[in-house]
Amino acid sequence: MVNGTVDYLAIGQRLRAYRIAASLKAEDVAQSLKISRAAVYRLEKGEIVKIETLARLALLLDTSLASLLGIDTEYYSSGEGFFERMRQLEEQSTHIYSHFDPFSFLLTSPNYLSHLAMMLEESSESAEMKKYAVILSILKDRKTQFYQSVPKVINLISLRNIERFLHLGLVGDLTISPGKKSERMLLARKEIYHLIELLEQQSYVPTIAITQQAIPSIAFQIFYQSEIPISLAISPFRLGELPNVTTGIASITSSPDAIKRYRSLFDKLWQNSAKEQQAIDLLKATLDKF
Repeated sequence: MVNGTVDYLAIGQRLRAYRIAASLKAEDVAQSLKISRAAVYRLEKGEIVKIETLARLALLLDTSLASLLGIDTEYYSSGEGFFERMRQLEEQSTHIYSHFDPFSFLLTSPNYLSHLAMMLEESSESAEMKKYAVILSILKDRKTQFYQSVPKVINLISLRNIERFLHLGLVGDLTISPGKKSERMLLARKEIYHLIELLEQQSYVPTIAITQQAIPSIAFQIFYQSEIPISLAISPFRLGELPNVTTGIASITSSPDAIKRYRSLFDKLWQNSAKEQQAIDLLKATLDKF
């Protein structure tokens, strides 16, 4: 809902995200609802005529009509639908307040997607790789979209998470050989060097801060259009070492109270965090320790 009116485009975006989360193709939805595949795509573009159709879709996609309408919290129990919603929200945002473990995927190097695929394959059974291919494709689109539109992302990063990232390396399984572990630790170091390079670029200086305080283990993003907060996303999924994209329940809400509380937490941690040259020096000192 936007200013008391129905945001049909947002409903369509949620439909697409929930369909992806349910591992359904457009033709699967079309067959279940006895409509054409073209009609499904029109629904996902926000061309919605009947509330009865939305109710049937909610039942098929295992969600509620209120969630589809945006008047209740959205829940995602796997990464596919959630990361698609992240892509949608990032596309329409002017700026985003972000905390991820170990840090935002959007700040990783161009090689990181292939490293993530390696870690996921290492930690999973082959049957899950088809699902991972969908997630990796969405993540690739998110990174491409970020560099094309560049919404301002204010990133709060935990030094403890960076230390663990360097200690473990880019691994999906702790039982890999010592030789492989050394290689993966080197890959992790390269990612931190990339992060330092971003900090050294003037355009990124005010948008990355490193905190040494205790920080929530859960990831979150607060999305804004101009000065208006539109959504808060909370996620158990992680794309760093020992990645998890399948277990847990992510949520998205437009609750003013939830957004206010998370923004207050973010601001409190940001205030005492290392920024600019201090952040660069802190990361370099951490690399020296490992």
